[in-house]
Amino acid sequence: MGLAGASQAQGRTGGLPSVVSEDVLTVARARKAKGESVSTIAKALGISRATLYRHLDESA
Repeated sequence: MGLAGASQAQGRTGGLPSVVSEDVLTVARARKAKGESVSTIAKALGISRATLYRHLDESA
């Protein structure tokens, strides 16, 4: 078992925490349902378009 396996066995995960919480995602979904563009929503929420698209795809 390597270092990564040992970390996983202890319940640790790597990487940065997500900048998109459930609250932000709920707001984004509501604005998207009203027909607002992803670019406008992302700019208003202070996140990138790619991040918003990723999270919207995951929730679908």
